[in-house]
Amino acid sequence: MRVHLGCDHAGLELKSHLTAWLTENGYEPVDHGPFVYDALDDYPVFCLRAAEGVAADRAAGLDSLGVVIGGSGNGEQIAANKVEGIRAALAWSEQTASLAREHNDAWVVAVGGRMHSLEEMTRLVEVFLTAPFPGDERHVRRIAQMGEYEKTRELPPLPASALDA
Repeated sequence: MRVHLGCDHAGLELKSHLTAWLTENGYEPVDHGPFVYDALDDYPVFCLRAAEGVAADRAAGLDSLGVVIGGSGNGEQIAANKVEGIRAALAWSEQTASLAREHNDAWVVAVGGRMHSLEEMTRLVEVFLTAPFPGDERHVRRIAQMGEYEKTRELPPLPASALDA
């Protein structure tokens, strides 16, 4: 599986570690930068490219996921989610990393380099990469609603229970 990586200066050391870990564990890392430390770099430059890489691979039928790393992971997740078709999730625990795949079929995980140790961050990524998307109908339906909104900008209809209130 190909794994696209992007970060900012706060995630540079973690990205370097993760690139080696991915290779050692049979993944194909694709590093979208940065490649040198710059305390003033802008995470969207790198995280958008990582998410675009995942989207392009998926459109070509390739098995691909992404990891974006920053100080908190928040901005990196927001940037990745700006790429059409991408669902990026912020993981702060093994459960949130797993549920991102199992319930949301997220293709990109964001982690906060200042929030976790190297070992914790690596474990969050491992859980994300290995968690399956089982395709339960309720999750597929919800993902479809978001995808349809992304295309049309039309809100999904309210359920009858919401109209009774």
